[in-house]
Amino acid sequence: MACTSFRENIGNCRQTPPERASLRGMDQLPTFPEKLTVCVERLTQSGVSALSGLFDLTSQRLVRYATTITRNQHDAEDAVQATLVLVARNLRKFCRTDQPWPYLLRMVRNESLLIARRQKRLIFAGSLIDLSTHRSVDELETEENYRAVWSALRTLPTKQSEVVVLKIWEDMTFAQIAEVLEVPPDTAASRYRYAMAKLQQKLDPVDRPERANGTERTVPRA
Repeated sequence: MACTSFRENIGNCRQTPPERASLRGMDQLPTFPEKLTVCVERLTQSGVSALSGLFDLTSQRLVRYATTITRNQHDAEDAVQATLVLVARNLRKFCRTDQPWPYLLRMVRNESLLIARRQKRLIFAGSLIDLSTHRSVDELETEENYRAVWSALRTLPTKQSEVVVLKIWEDMTFAQIAEVLEVPPDTAASRYRYAMAKLQQKLDPVDRPERANGTERTVPRA
C-alpha cells in the first residue's frame, strides 16, 4: 500500500456517493439534510407515490451503514428494503418525526440486527470491499486507499465500526450518533476514539521493527 497518512486514507474514502439522476428538482440543493427535507415534504403531500425519491436519496448511505452490522452487502440491502416497507406502512409517523435521518438510521439498524441474529452472521462472512459506491473513473486512483480503509474497518467490532461510519461518512455529532444507537454520547465518543486508534495503527505508515539475522531493525511500512 502506498505510504499515505491515516487521515489522507480516511479523507479519500469519505466522499459521499453521487445520488441517482432521478432526484429531479433537488440538484440545486447543497446539502443532504435539505434534500431529505424536500423528500419528507413530498411524502407528506403525495404519500407512498413519492417514496421512490426517498429511496434514491438515502439507499446507498443506508446500505453502507447497514453493512457495518450485517457484514454482508446483500443482507444490508435486505435491511434497507425492509426499512422502506415499514416507512410506507407508517408513513404519517415518519413524516411527523422531527429528525427523519436519525429515525431512518435507527430503523435500519434494528432491521440489520434482526437479520444478523437470524442468520448468525455477526462474525464477518464476506467483505466490506464489495460495498457499492458508484465511483467514477477519475476516482480510481483512490482504489487502494479505499480498500485499505474498508479492510481495516472490517476488523473492528460492530459497535466501533458503525460509529466510525456515522461520524465520518454521515458527519453526525456524538449526540446524534447516541440517539441512533440509543447509548449515552460519552459511550459513542469512547467507541469512536477506540476505533480511530485501531484504524490509525493499521493504516498509518509508521515504522515497524523487522528481524534480520537475529537482530531487530526498523523498516518503513509498505
